[in-house]
Amino acid sequence: MTTKQISSVLAIAVALTAAALPAQTPAANPELAGALAKEIGGTPQQAEGAAGALFGLAKTRLKPEDWSQVAAAVPGMDGLLKAAPAAPAAASGVGGALAGAVPGAAANLGGLASVAGAFKQLGLQPEMVTKAVPVLTSYVSKTGGADVGSLLAGALK
Repeated sequence: MTTKQISSVLAIAVALTAAALPAQTPAANPELAGALAKEIGGTPQQAEGAAGALFGLAKTRLKPEDWSQVAAAVPGMDGLLKAAPAAPAAASGVGGALAGAVPGAAANLGGLASVAGAFKQLGLQPEMVTKAVPVLTSYVSKTGGADVGSLLAGALK
């Protein structure tokens, strides 16, 4: 084999090896994910998804100017939001029927119950939502101030 052929074989081997290995994406917010994982008994990846689901709910409940304060207090917010499981496309069952029949019900009905569904999709116990909320509000209070933490806490009631 010539040097050129060996180089080509090595390049192909490297490309195949890289394609076979799972992508190592950096954690969106290692500090928050670590604290949350410890509290809810999950992995950092599960914690990122859980945080993203809760922050996603807060984003829908807060005024844009309030949400921007919360988002600014959390490094890696975009990554956390992307780590959340996708929400179902449409409400279903009794909850969906109620939400469709009562104006404003859709915004309140899903709430923490919808986040519990996301936790379940992540392989976490749905009741861990109640343990996750104080971790997030405490973190946001620490990084963005008590007022911003209060905004988040109010959105996640």
